[in-house]
Amino acid sequence: MAGKSWQQLGFLFVFIAFITACKTTKVQESPKEKGTLVFHHQYVLPNHTKFEGIDIGGLSGIDYNADKQEYYMICDDRSDLAPARFYTGRVHINGYKIDSVSFIKSTTFKLPNGDTYPKRAVNPALTPDPEALRFDPTRRVFLWTSEGERTLEQPYAAITDPSITAVDSSGNTQYNLPIPAQFEMSKEEKGPRRNGVFEGLAFTPDYKYCFVSCEEPLYGDSERADTIDQKIYTRIIKYDLSTKMPIAQYLYPLSSVASIPNPKNGFRVNGVSDIMAINENQIMVIERSFSTGVKNNTIRVNLLDVSKATDVSNIMELKKATVGIDYKEPKVKALFTFDKIAGKVNMIDNVEGVTFGPVLPNGNRSLVFIVDNNFSDTEETQFYLFEWKP
Repeated sequence: MAGKSWQQLGFLFVFIAFITACKTTKVQESPKEKGTLVFHHQYVLPNHTKFEGIDIGGLSGIDYNADKQEYYMICDDRSDLAPARFYTGRVHINGYKIDSVSFIKSTTFKLPNGDTYPKRAVNPALTPDPEALRFDPTRRVFLWTSEGERTLEQPYAAITDPSITAVDSSGNTQYNLPIPAQFEMSKEEKGPRRNGVFEGLAFTPDYKYCFVSCEEPLYGDSERADTIDQKIYTRIIKYDLSTKMPIAQYLYPLSSVASIPNPKNGFRVNGVSDIMAINENQIMVIERSFSTGVKNNTIRVNLLDVSKATDVSNIMELKKATVGIDYKEPKVKALFTFDKIAGKVNMIDNVEGVTFGPVLPNGNRSLVFIVDNNFSDTEETQFYLFEWKP
């Protein structure tokens, strides 16, 4: 009997240890499905702030790890200042204000053979264009996206497909998610446009699925956004993470460019800069509109509902399809426009990332938006603190 009791006790210890180990990874609680955005604070990181001797800048995506209370921020430096990388840091929130932002680690992305990614002067075909990053605590991997390359001019001519890559905590490549045929780069004007591909990435709260958004329309789907109103669509891919396969594509209707540039023929753009999944069917979408000569970017935050949306995976080019027959218009609801806070901040810059952060003192979830300063002295690395108010 004594031996049997010790066996039972030993089993109990193992069981308790197993349960304790399972609790070390926090899957964040899903936010309430219906909510509004409330602005609280903007923090500006001084330009030329350095970490390990390199300027901090080009921060194009952000994700929060509730278990470690730390943030992961991807840098879109194309291995020019240092090999392609992401940063681990902390956004120090005190009540409803960001006190400071600190950086504690830089992690270099590695090619499958273990090498770092080269700059264009070395090998333009292997030079990445990093844009989005998310951490999956259930699989202990980071997913990051590259927009690929479509340059026909020498000396940097390259046709490289966009990519979605899983890496471990040391930046070592684990696997790649397959890319649907519509997103393969081409010398011809079909497939994705240069610098307008995988800008956003989001996991569902249960980490069963992820969504990847295309910044601008594919050549075969519609024209680029402009200051005139027209039917403009970009796409969002849904992946099943258990099979690592794409299972659907949804349309997102882009707004027009918000401001006429100065001069009138100057550069202007509107596209999806990041996404955040509320659940399997509702996706928060950030639109970022920029026009040359206009101080503020126009940032729109919308909610896309794909529960009744048409899966357009089998449509190679929307221009050859018919609205209402081949596909239905998706539903989009406006959540917030940063124009509302223009008088409360110095400038509204290039918002390119968003993540749900820690719980605020009132029990509601925080949202942290991040700005890519493009390593420019005329732009700012900004952090915006919002509240998701049910």
